[in-house]
Amino acid sequence: MQQKIALVLAMACAAAAQVAPVPPAPPAPPAPPAAPVLAMAPTPPEPPEPPEPPEIVINTSGSFLGVHVAEIDSARAKELQMKEATGVEITGVEQDSPAEKAGLRKGDAVVEYNGNKVDGTQQFIRLVKETPSGRQVKIGVHRNGSPFALTATIAARKGRALSIQRDFPKMSLVLPDIPHAKMSWGNSLLGVEAETIEGQLADFFGVKEGALVRSVTRGSAADKAGLKAGDVITKVEQSRISSVRDLLSQIRTIQSKSSYSLTVVREKRETALDVKVDETGGTIRPARRTVVRREDRF
Repeated sequence: MQQKIALVLAMACAAAAQVAPVPPAPPAPPAPPAAPVLAMAPTPPEPPEPPEPPEIVINTSGSFLGVHVAEIDSARAKELQMKEATGVEITGVEQDSPAEKAGLRKGDAVVEYNGNKVDGTQQFIRLVKETPSGRQVKIGVHRNGSPFALTATIAARKGRALSIQRDFPKMSLVLPDIPHAKMSWGNSLLGVEAETIEGQLADFFGVKEGALVRSVTRGSAADKAGLKAGDVITKVEQSRISSVRDLLSQIRTIQSKSSYSLTVVREKRETALDVKVDETGGTIRPARRTVVRREDRF
């Protein structure tokens, strides 16, 4: 019996020896990679402070005489007992001004300023503005038909600089096309129609200033002298012409002569012309002009 049990055990051991070996356990999976370390984003810089708002400075100073002036036409010249329509009329004098201290009065006609003949308000205002404050000037005056001279000391206009600081919003402004009125004058004694030119138009014609001839009357003194439309008159005799008003004044002054010279710029070249006055004479007349009595204060 014991032998049988031993035999069975031996057979079991042999059978167990023939069974396939158990495969080894699979290796453990690798550990997941460590999470990357995120760098801290830099702190954004603080925005810069807004710039200071623009500053606007308005200076109200300048040369000052202290008068109100107006143009003198032929009718007003007769009322002021003047032989011709020239100069400017004093229509007001400011209190404690250089004009009042010099003795100028309302109703005076200023015909000369520091050696310059006065032809109109624009020229007179320009002469005063171009005079440095503190300088003495001689003023030729007609009062009640009598000429005399006064001396005035140009002062500096009492003013102040206004400083404005404000953050102005950005704006887009579109202006419509606006018709620009031009004034032309006709002179039957010379026989031309002309207008004052300056700025870019003057540059186009090759001058700084002058009277541009718009048209020439056929058979007139200007036509016989060779003046043409497009010419710019810059001198009458030796007197410079900066505007049509200057041209009218000079023609009025020399109308008693039998001839006189004109300096014109044609195609940007200076040319001299000899004008012979028509024996029948003529008058100076405004053409296509609306007469408005204007008063200027300075």
